[in-house]
Formats: sequence, structure tokens, C-alpha cells
Amino acid sequence: MTDIPDHAPDLDRALGFTIPAQHARGRVVRLGPTLDTILAAHAYPPAIEKLLAEALTLTALIGSTLKDPQGQLTMQTQTDAGVVTLLVCDYRGGEVRGYIQYDDERLADAPAEPSLFALFGKGYLAITFDLATTGERYQGIVPLDGETLSEAAQSYFYQSEQIPTLVRVGLRKGADGRCVAGGLLLQHLPEGEEGRERLHTKLDHPEWEHVEALGQTMGVDELADAAVPLETLVWRLFNEEDEVRVLAAQALVKGCRCDVDYIRSVLARFPLEERLAMADESGVIAVDCAFCSTSFPVRADELVG
Repeated sequence: MTDIPDHAPDLDRALGFTIPAQHARGRVVRLGPTLDTILAAHAYPPAIEKLLAEALTLTALIGSTLKDPQGQLTMQTQTDAGVVTLLVCDYRGGEVRGYIQYDDERLADAPAEPSLFALFGKGYLAITFDLATTGERYQGIVPLDGETLSEAAQSYFYQSEQIPTLVRVGLRKGADGRCVAGGLLLQHLPEGEEGRERLHTKLDHPEWEHVEALGQTMGVDELADAAVPLETLVWRLFNEEDEVRVLAAQALVKGCRCDVDYIRSVLARFPLEERLAMADESGVIAVDCAFCSTSFPVRADELVG
């Protein structure tokens, strides 16, 4: 992570585009204040903060491909004796959220810049699509191989969906602590995407090699450069193509769905004795949201009856 510019004209947006002649689609995203707000909810050490920033960027990249406006994308890791015990992020309608649980002692023994294996051990990445309009759910699980979480996400599309995919993520952090993260997602879809949510494709289309080669020229520093509009990034990559269709941009915001009324309704389902056992000496049940680190105090006696 390196310093970011003083001004940040293009942050917290996702921009989609298609390249019809090359049977490809893509997304570019950039997170700024939204990312800072999510990270600020927990005092993460640098290695964990960097991992969550990458995970949130990937979540915004993949989630913004959903056609269902109420659909949800959830990305979660499963680990075996790793530093990170749980990583979960999700996206719904432009709202992103996420958090990480980790072992302090194991992290203290890890290198300053731990590898993916050092963080997760023998871990797995699960990506789940929940489609609100149809009620369908799809999930794929792949090993956490490679050097980065981005490489694991890229493998997910190859292994679980047979979609050739390129994923690139760049991160920057300024001296003032502000973070900027940018990402690029390119996919090869020769069968077309109209009317289909799940897309499988053949692997023998030479046009994908052309698109992939262009995408690999995008530097990670460019992706996280807040002074460069997302439209400019797309133009830099594909300005020699006959046609590039840029789609409507999607604003990205922190979206935690914790709600005191919902929490009260859940607590009210417990028997009175259990609710009283949950309460402290003053009769208050404190419910913490793991995502935003907000505590919701509810008086146990208010739930009686």
C-alpha cells in the first residue's frame, strides 16, 4: 500500500461494461470512504486490514454482476488451524459489509506480511449467490490456493462455473490512514448473458486470450488511483476495440442490516428464564453486531409477554 492523492474524485462506485465482439463483460470498482468506515469498526492489525480490504473489493466486484437488484452475494472462508478463523463479506443492492475473526497469538507468530497459507492454513473459499426473484441459491467452494484471495476468487469461476475470468485488485493507504481499493473483473461469455443468471462457457475461444492479455496490463496502482475515473480505466484498456458498452454505474455504500426491532423480535422468541439469564445485573441484554461493532442494549423485562 502506498500514499493516495489528496483529492479523491471517483470513489465508492462500481462500473460495468461489455465488449460484444469479444464476448466479454467486465466490472471495475473503487472503494474509499465506504472501505474506511467498515475497517474503522474494528481495530484490525495491518495484515488483517489489508486482507479485509481485498475481500470487500472482491465482494463488490462479483456482487455487482448480479442482475437481481435484491440478490445477495456472500463470500466466506473456511479454515483449518489458520490465523484467520472466519472471514465473511456480502453484497446486496450496492451495499457491502464484512468482518474478520482471527487468532491474536497465531498472528503474532506470523510474518509481518503473511502469505495466504500462513493466514488460512488449509482453507477454502465459498461464494454463494442468493437470487431474491427466483428464490434460487448457488454455491461454489474452492481451495484457498495461490498467493492472494483474488487468485482464489479467480479460480472459483474457472472451477465452479467454467467461466474464464481475470481478477485484479490494488490497495493504497495514505499517511492519514485513509484507504483506497480498486478492482477489475473480466469474464468470457460467448454464449451470451441475456435472460440467464448462471453462465457456463466453452474454453476454446481465442478472443478471450486477447481480452485477458489486455486486462493483465492494468497496473494495481492504477486501479487504486482515486484521481483516475473508472471510465478512464476502461478506455485505457479497450480504446482500440470497435465497441465497448459502458453500463450504468452503481454507488457502493456500507450496508449493515442490524436493526434493534429485529433483534428484539429474535430475543422475544426465547423463554423468559433464558432472556433473564442473558441479561446483566441491570437487566439489560447487550447484542453486538459483528459486522459494524455496534451494541444494541435491550431490557429483558421489556420483552416479557
